[in-house]
Amino acid sequence: MALKLTVENVEAGYGAVRALHGVSLDIAQGETVVLLGTNGNGKSTLMKCIMGMVRPTRGSVTLEMDGRRHDLTRLATEEIVNLGVSMVPEGRRLFPKLTVEENLLLGAFRPLARGDIAKNLEYCYAMFPALKERRRQLGGSLSGGQQQMLAIARALMSAPKLLLVDEPSVGLAPILVSHTITTIKELKQGYGLTVLMAEQNFNQAVRIADRGYIIVHGKIVFDGRTVAELEQNDLVKSYYLGT
Repeated sequence: MALKLTVENVEAGYGAVRALHGVSLDIAQGETVVLLGTNGNGKSTLMKCIMGMVRPTRGSVTLEMDGRRHDLTRLATEEIVNLGVSMVPEGRRLFPKLTVEENLLLGAFRPLARGDIAKNLEYCYAMFPALKERRRQLGGSLSGGQQQMLAIARALMSAPKLLLVDEPSVGLAPILVSHTITTIKELKQGYGLTVLMAEQNFNQAVRIADRGYIIVHGKIVFDGRTVAELEQNDLVKSYYLGT
């Protein structure tokens, strides 16, 4: 199944505040692409545009899958999820008063995923044993690292083909950041995912990325076709590597 996401010249914002200025990027099937940028540079807004949560004022967001081309700017979020796109949002956005298992089951509403709920649930529990041990525990009572596990697992319950991960390192201790990034890599390989990850922790992100983009003030300022190109970029050296 061929899959390609193309974002072209997207402009978007909130009221009079424009957050994205002509952003273009693409992701092909099987890639892990990282969107690098510090807070407030438009990473989350771009993720929301792809998911139909923010409507671009200009530009296009298209998903090619199974020989069909879908204009995501014309679809509701649930329709985009139904195509096989899922997002792990910044801040996790769990249902704190529901149990771990109830949170997971809410991720499985996509029609094509409903028939495989038991299989996907078991897969998530195999990947995250701590969630199985705490499946009757309220989501809001989990530790930060466990909540991030739950947010990722919930996204997997929809059986996605394209996974968007927004700032997975936020609020986590360094050792948990490393574990989370490694888990995303394992899921990508084991689940056959295509991944777009917005992140500001360069050293962790490039551990699993095939290539990446740098976004500054809502503009893509560098398109690195390899990790090596990213590492040699002056912005990366200045802002992320301290050289």
